[in-house]
Amino acid sequence: MSPESTPVDDMRPEYSLRGGTHGRFYKEYMEGTNVVVLDPDVAAVFDDSESVNDALRVITKAAGKIEAPGRPAV
Repeated sequence: MSPESTPVDDMRPEYSLRGGTHGRFYKEYMEGTNVVVLDPDVAAVFDDSESVNDALRVITKAAGKIEAPGRPAV
């Protein structure tokens, strides 16, 4: 790479990646994940993903899709 084509380091100090944890979500990524984006009015009703999952388990049980609401073994 010639000096003329060397990229300029314009990353601001507040964008530092120091102190991050390498591979923090690797295990979860390898297990697979589904990302679902909730509309703002729906998201306002729930505190966290656990409460969303609990509500969906109740709905799917009522609809006869699963036997009982329960958390998968970790």
